Amino acid sequence: MVTKTATSPAAETRERILRAAAELLVAEGRDGLSTRAVSAAAGVQPPALYRLFGDKDGLLDAVAAYGFDEYLTSKRAMGSTGDAVEDLRRGWDLHQEFGLSRPEFYVLMYGDARKGRTSPAAREAEAMLREIIERVAAAGRLRVSVERAARLVHATGMGVVLSLIATPEAERDLELSATARETVLSRILTDAPEPAGSALPERAIALRAGLAETTTLTDAERVLMAEWLDRIADA
Repeated sequence: MVTKTATSPAAETRERILRAAAELLVAEGRDGLSTRAVSAAAGVQPPALYRLFGDKDGLLDAVAAYGFDEYLTSKRAMGSTGDAVEDLRRGWDLHQEFGLSRPEFYVLMYGDARKGRTSPAAREAEAMLREIIERVAAAGRLRVSVERAARLVHATGMGVVLSLIATPEAERDLELSATARETVLSRILTDAPEPAGSALPERAIALRAGLAETTTLTDAERVLMAEWLDRIADA
């Protein structure tokens, strides 16, 4: 006999609201996500939205995460090839594919930049990108710091997706993404791993990537060493 996990009424209502909001987003864009429209589509009263999501921004963040979940599941399932650089390429391509296949959700996540605020779904995606880049650094393949590489890959990838979304499909340059990807990689990667004889910046980057594993430094010493290594890496 299979025992089903009980779902609370609040969880069921939350799921119904998110499903209705996601359908409105696809059909009408962000302008269709008014509190009144979402409430009517979900068959609930507007106060229910505020109880479950806090405010309109909370609802928008939850809708973005709801649509982004499929992408995150795909990215987690992507696994590793054992080659961190190849995994970085695959991650780029998956990000681009998600943005172009679900443009309404992508724009909701990235197209409404506000100072000091990023959607939780976007932060999770950025953390996954950083993890891959840290593996690239540990392999001795970065020529800039992990922080700079992550920002460059993220900013360029996001810009490419938003640019392509804004371009009519018939006019899109299908090579733009691959060209941008390889341009960025040529800027942040070394040609080959050279742990023993590499230049000082590459060695600093590789050491920085493994710094968290050391137990011989205090927390304050580790922070200071990380700052020094980043400065050497970006010199």
